[in-house]
Amino acid sequence: MKASKMKESTGMDKTLAQYGAIVEECLCLFGRKAEDYGTAWRILRVPSLTDQIFIKAQRIRTLQQVGQARVDEGIRPELIGIVNYAAMALVQLDLGVAESPDLTADRAVELVRERLDRACDLMQRKNHDYGEAWRSMRTSSLVDLILMKLLRVKQIEDNEGRTTVSEGLDANFLDIVNYAVFALIQLDRGADGAGQKLQK
Repeated sequence: MKASKMKESTGMDKTLAQYGAIVEECLCLFGRKAEDYGTAWRILRVPSLTDQIFIKAQRIRTLQQVGQARVDEGIRPELIGIVNYAAMALVQLDLGVAESPDLTADRAVELVRERLDRACDLMQRKNHDYGEAWRSMRTSSLVDLILMKLLRVKQIEDNEGRTTVSEGLDANFLDIVNYAVFALIQLDRGADGAGQKLQK
């Protein structure tokens, strides 16, 4: 195997291991909350989930700018919330909105895992083309990209889901999942000092 191919393979193996660990952490929290709250989120329309993600991303940006939190929850839990809410939005897009909770906790975890697996597949294809360029990005830039994607989602929702040449809602939510996972990986390896302090 050529050195460049070996390096590419090693880099992807590392990324998949880190990505997988983050996904399992997110799913573990999602599963625990499903046991506590059931699947009440199934009544949420997609724009409501979009707004929840937006609030979390905006709070992260504020924390990054001011450097301290007055509520005892830092950047890391908010990013995990973004991953889970975006996956829930993908479930809602596929299944439609329910009038009352209609899933068991175990089935909800399965459905969310399927969407996170879909996001991972997209990440691998894009990572192949871009050569892990995200590793050189600041956590703050990844958060800005999440906010940009959310503004696009809001516009598509205002257009009743219609697009002319742009990607649809599902593609944007998949990207949001991946940007949030990348940001979590960056925080875990201490790539962003301010973010690292605030994740506790």
